[in-house]
Amino acid sequence: MKILHLHLKKEWYNMIYSGEKPEEYREDKKYWCKIFLNTDYVLFSYRNGYQSCNVKNYTHVLFYYGYTKKTMMFEIVDILYGFGNPKWGAPEKEKVFIIELGKRIE
Repeated sequence: MKILHLHLKKEWYNMIYSGEKPEEYREDKKYWCKIFLNTDYVLFSYRNGYQSCNVKNYTHVLFYYGYTKKTMMFEIVDILYGFGNPKWGAPEKEKVFIIELGKRIE
């Protein structure tokens, strides 16, 4: 099991907890390219708009409620690169890393 650890603001944590938000986003920045792709930039093509970015084979994501001890864990279905839903916190007209969430574990 390879776990991705992410801290969330109250709004996004609560939406994921309730099941309203089935995915989490991270900006297309050098830091997140290193985390997901093990490189400084998104270097591969996107013929259909999306392609898996889970190069490091993360299997689960552990969300923290801010910097508290309150957590929840989900299986990761896939990590994609594309346009997210602005209602769920994705920037408009900007590509992001999309962490698709599966079953809740705890």
